[in-house]
Amino acid sequence: MQFVLEFTESALGDLDCFRKFEQTLILDQIHVQLTRQPTAETRNRKPLEPNALADWELRIGPYRVFYDVAPAEGIVKIKAVGYKEHNTLVIRGKEFRL
Repeated sequence: MQFVLEFTESALGDLDCFRKFEQTLILDQIHVQLTRQPTAETRNRKPLEPNALADWELRIGPYRVFYDVAPAEGIVKIKAVGYKEHNTLVIRGKEFRL
């Protein structure tokens, strides 16, 4: 089954904070990793502890993509995009805690 990717306005705004080549890398990996089996745990994909942001995290090098999945509808909703610097998650230039 092929999943449809939906981006929240907030996630699109998050992407705008990155340089063009970073945006391309992130979007390419989102497409490769999340259009098929977005809920299969892998080295770069994992479910998160309950939090206010999202149910799942995709790791792309230092970048992090946070998303929810609606399997019955076949939708992956991208909710936030940030990057990790050591143990600090940064979204839109601000430190974020999960």
